[in-house]
Amino acid sequence: MGARKRIVAEARKETKKYLYMAKLINNSSSPRKARLIADAIRGLDVDKALAILQYSQKESAFKFHKLLLSAITNWQSKNEGKRIEDSSLYVKNIFVDGGSQMKRMRTAPQGRGYRIRKRTNHVTMILGTKVDKN
Repeated sequence: MGARKRIVAEARKETKKYLYMAKLINNSSSPRKARLIADAIRGLDVDKALAILQYSQKESAFKFHKLLLSAITNWQSKNEGKRIEDSSLYVKNIFVDGGSQMKRMRTAPQGRGYRIRKRTNHVTMILGTKVDKN
């Protein structure tokens, strides 16, 4: 590996050291429905977001709840010996991207066929701390 590549790789690794994230790939709901839940918890404290996701009636709320718990676990693995309550974690950024689509045909009148698109999405959740990194 050349010197420039090594320097860029080390810089990238240093920025990821303070990035606490979790990804959900190929979630089986449409991106439009998942964005409703993402908008509901964006920018909230972790405790409040967990409460909202726990009592939400939406189908994707359960998967988002597990994703948030995974992101919290990732934070704990990078910050051993620190307490979550002292760091005041919050959902810094969450975004939902469209995933792959399964295309199916449904029978329609007069010998035609209507196309059905079964959509999936990819969710990325990034946590942040409101306390300075001392």
